[in-house]
Amino acid sequence: MFKKILIANRGEIACRVAATARRMAIRTVAVYSDADEHAKHVSACDEAVHIGGSAPKDSYLRWERIIAAAKATGAEAIHPGYGFLSENEAFAQACAEAGLVFIGPPASAISAMGLKAESKQLMEKAGVPLVPGYHGANQDAELLRAEANRIGYPVLIKASAGGGGKGMRAVDKAEDFEAALASCKREAINSFGDDAVLIEKYVQRPRHIEIQVFGDQHGNYVYLFERDCSVQRRHQKVLEEAPAPGMTAEMRQQMGLAAVAAARAVRYVGAGTVEFIVEQRERGEMHFYFMEMNTRLQVEHPVTEAITGQDLVEWQLRVAAGEALPCAQEQLRITGHAIEARICAENPDNNFLPATGRLSVYRKPACTSFARGAVRIDDGVREGDAISPFYDSMVAKLIVHGDTREQALARLDEALAQTRIVGLATNVQFLRHVVASRSFAEADLDTALIPREQAVLFKQEKLGLNLAVAAAVAQTLLAERAAEGADPFSRRDGWRSHGQARRRFDFEFQGQALTAKLIYGHGGALTLALGETRGPLVFSALADGIDLQFAGQRQTVQTWQQDEVVHVFCALGATQIVELDALAHAGETHAEGGRLTAPMPGKVVSFAVKPGDIVKKGQPLAVLEAMKMEHTIAAPADGTVAELLYAPGDQVAEGAELLKLSSE
Repeated sequence: MFKKILIANRGEIACRVAATARRMAIRTVAVYSDADEHAKHVSACDEAVHIGGSAPKDSYLRWERIIAAAKATGAEAIHPGYGFLSENEAFAQACAEAGLVFIGPPASAISAMGLKAESKQLMEKAGVPLVPGYHGANQDAELLRAEANRIGYPVLIKASAGGGGKGMRAVDKAEDFEAALASCKREAINSFGDDAVLIEKYVQRPRHIEIQVFGDQHGNYVYLFERDCSVQRRHQKVLEEAPAPGMTAEMRQQMGLAAVAAARAVRYVGAGTVEFIVEQRERGEMHFYFMEMNTRLQVEHPVTEAITGQDLVEWQLRVAAGEALPCAQEQLRITGHAIEARICAENPDNNFLPATGRLSVYRKPACTSFARGAVRIDDGVREGDAISPFYDSMVAKLIVHGDTREQALARLDEALAQTRIVGLATNVQFLRHVVASRSFAEADLDTALIPREQAVLFKQEKLGLNLAVAAAVAQTLLAERAAEGADPFSRRDGWRSHGQARRRFDFEFQGQALTAKLIYGHGGALTLALGETRGPLVFSALADGIDLQFAGQRQTVQTWQQDEVVHVFCALGATQIVELDALAHAGETHAEGGRLTAPMPGKVVSFAVKPGDIVKKGQPLAVLEAMKMEHTIAAPADGTVAELLYAPGDQVAEGAELLKLSSE
């Protein structure tokens, strides 16, 4: 077994590999960029080496620096994690030439399976069913358009070297094909250095089911069952579970054997995932088609670990060191049900726009980390860390395991309800809405679940105005009481020798301004008046929050305040309310209209307009690239383009004005 390995990655996966290595008495070396100087994965390893600037192309994609770091520190092997260089055949080959073990498949297997088009041609020869499509080398735009017309809309354009939903676009009609192709190719070249695409028929009501496979250097292969990854947004996974609901033993075996055959065909070694698109037909029939093979460990591998009891990173290390697979196929069993939720820094109500900022509050439920448990959280961040624009938006992975799917669902919702993040937008509440939706609860799964259930997933306010205002007022009063001293004149209890004291609070909730009045009664009683609602406000401080009663509701709430924004959490969900300080806003004026600003730091990809163009509300104006994805900036209203303030290729800060619109 290795004595020391280098982990050529960052964040959660670097911490994950380090945890297993530590348990196996293997020393670890971290690499880090400028942005990650104080990151969690740096402290999780025994040594660390700085490899360059914050952008991946200046650090985590500079494999010559990574190999130099491995040799300088005496590492015997390199674990690539996932993303970055994990499926780069040149990197795998360079490791071998440097005398380092690449903890993954041989370069030949990465080459055979890394390009979607070539891998599908290989599978076609092996007799594995394929979705109708075009997988050829000719990338002429007119030919691709003709192939899309031949296949019939809707079609899916996919980057041949892609993964993780990047470089992928669904196209519903012919007139949208040209723009979608151009966007796909841009994203593909930026993410993978290769803009080749393939085109496939867009399967209706598809499920995304993948098989975990493993091979060793002695010709042994197994499959560790399946994962259902159908719940997706922007073609990226949101929730993954194992085993797949509705999977029969016969179909599981058929898919498993097909996945093993695919691995065997390229003499695969290590952990890999064979992904299938599963078409759901009438009478519950399911037919599977090969989609692609990911020649690496997957983000969702913990659900497989949960149901099999195996440590897949340990398997990777043992296989890379030349050992045989720890288990034969007949020794593997499925126990219970597991679900993984990806907690991301993003705003689901704003088209999942990624968010950046600092985790000023990051509290987790009782859980294990990087080890099997009823509730497990794998992350690469700590409270106070920043989520930067340079890398993926994932904050953590929340994995639950239960005896049944129903028990796992209940545990997942409870764990999400206990997760507290303040400082940036996240999808935690959105995930709770998905878990509670009819489709997910009843396992009516396909890749269109999120748009189908959008009425109950987006813009959901579970706490309501009364509870939000009461929590904000209670928080303010408790803070004032804590600041009181022995001097009776320091007390803020509203005492009067006669009459009643009244106090005004100004708030903004869900974009609406409102005023609440607090009435101090004799004996310490409080009455809160909010519009037509008026009643006693009763609260007391608890060790873990506030016991709050108002307007017929009683909840234990937790609050944190950042500037004027009060973040409120309870079992019902979470919300935000702005407690306005009238003096702080004195003299403010509204910003001029017609401004269009960058929602986050990024690079201007292109403008779709020029000065003098007349535009309509919702019309695409510009494309911004941030956090490895492209984002379209649309016109907020009708108007005329007055001025473009940047050029394609320019880096812009969050809030930077990109162009000016005139409303005349």
